[in-house]
Amino acid sequence: MVEPENKAPEERLSDLPEATLDVTIVLPVQTADGRVREVVEALGGELTRLGRTWECVPVFDGVRGSAWEEATALEAANPEQVRPLAFQQRFGESACLSAGLESSRGRVIVTSPQYVQIDPSEIGEMLHAIDEGADLVVPWRKPRVDPLLNRLQSIGFNLLIRRIIGAPFHDLNCYLRAMRREALAGLAIYGDMYRFLPVVAYRQGYAVEELQVRHVREWGGAGMFGLGVYVRRVIDIAAVVFLTRFTLQPLRFFGALGGLFALVGAVLSGGVLVQKLLIPEAGVWNRPLFLLGVMLFVLGVQVVGFGLVGEIIIYTRASALREYRIERVYEQPEPDA
Repeated sequence: MVEPENKAPEERLSDLPEATLDVTIVLPVQTADGRVREVVEALGGELTRLGRTWECVPVFDGVRGSAWEEATALEAANPEQVRPLAFQQRFGESACLSAGLESSRGRVIVTSPQYVQIDPSEIGEMLHAIDEGADLVVPWRKPRVDPLLNRLQSIGFNLLIRRIIGAPFHDLNCYLRAMRREALAGLAIYGDMYRFLPVVAYRQGYAVEELQVRHVREWGGAGMFGLGVYVRRVIDIAAVVFLTRFTLQPLRFFGALGGLFALVGAVLSGGVLVQKLLIPEAGVWNRPLFLLGVMLFVLGVQVVGFGLVGEIIIYTRASALREYRIERVYEQPEPDA
């Protein structure tokens, strides 16, 4: 089991290799038929045309096959620009991004899916936005070329994110992103947070810019996903809501949820007790509604208790926590002696 790092952004950044290049392309490879050579030649060729120095770090998530053969052949031909990494087993895209960051030498990290999804010429505008001050650039595929059903599902997912979380993004399912190395080092990357990195960065005060890009290809077929996929997405959204809004105020979340349970339980059980007072012969203990009300009330008290425990933990660690992010310090220069 991989333990998450518990380091401040400055400490994590100091552990990284020195940034000697303009761009590092981190390429998570999830299947054995990933188009590594296609991505390296397309994005690398565009970066070379733009006069940017670059490298590509393909990270193989427990897979080998033809994609691995392509990566090793590219590494043999140019070991300074292509440096493949491989996991022994599958850990997910977030782990791939973390591993790529740890070995990166670029000032800007560009993440790409395992195929050419976006017109490579769009990368110039993304890097220009970084040069102009953006910390993270998120693409918005428009118009899209994938099947209508896939587009409708993606629109619904992103609309839900905008309504619930308040993050103004239209295409979190596009993984060709550009971000400053310092910004990525300051974000917690684990689990399925890879998908929600723009949301987390936006909620933490980083400058996140969305750019419309030309969509050229989509991997996979059309159709509805399995029920488990939709359940995981709902759980992921709930996790992002909690992490971005209530991490340092757990009592607000658990207090509201527990209070709701306790209120419903009190109404249900109280109604049965009132009925018992008005009709003495009416039973109480054999009424399922009364038992349900008591159980909900007790559950509500317990949930509020979880929030109190969370507040105690936050209070004891308050001196080591920092909710804000300083972008720049403005100081007057000291007069000459």
